[in-house]
Amino acid sequence: MTKPVFLSWSSGKDSAWTLHTLQQDPDYEVIALVTTVNEKYKRVAMHGVREQILQQQADVAGLPLHTLNIPSPCTNNEYETVMKNFLHIMHANNVDIMAFGDLYLEDIRQYREKQLAGTGIIPLFPLWQQPTRQLAEEMIDGGLEATITCIDPRKLSSDFAGRRFDHDFINDLPEHVDPCGENGEFHSCVHNGPMFNHPIVLNGGDIVERDNFIFADLIPTPLSNS
Repeated sequence: MTKPVFLSWSSGKDSAWTLHTLQQDPDYEVIALVTTVNEKYKRVAMHGVREQILQQQADVAGLPLHTLNIPSPCTNNEYETVMKNFLHIMHANNVDIMAFGDLYLEDIRQYREKQLAGTGIIPLFPLWQQPTRQLAEEMIDGGLEATITCIDPRKLSSDFAGRRFDHDFINDLPEHVDPCGENGEFHSCVHNGPMFNHPIVLNGGDIVERDNFIFADLIPTPLSNS
């Protein structure tokens, strides 16, 4: 029997590929996406992606979107309260599995497992411990298209902001940078891939420095009805 799953959705490549992976698994059915959004800026936390683009992603994935507003700045206690309240929504929908796109950071996985312990919600990590160079190439070869929307300039040159996530991008990365940016070196926004019914058309906007990070803005265009 297929198990319903809520997917933690960042707007980026890892969560998008997690969706694609689960779409191929007969044991699970993703029935909704869940994203935390900075309530002040109306953007996905860290990725800097506009809420309108987030909704377009959900639309072309054919899934409902649960947007969880978090304050700016947001303490751990505030974040955990928001997530705790959301768990009641999951229970109301008879969903007891939440999937995450984490790759190999043990402390992040342990944090998620700790927060869900005793709630009746089971964490699922479909991409866990896949070799990240191989995974990045699999994403690109599989048709995923994404743009780099955030750079941590302490880990990667700001020149990478706004670039496409493609073979040239991962080949140009310094050796110390993970090909999937798992250590927070960069974040992305997906606009096409096998998890979507059709592409999202995005225009490049300003590249700015904010809160010690480099953000490349993306501007949405209306979705086509085709």
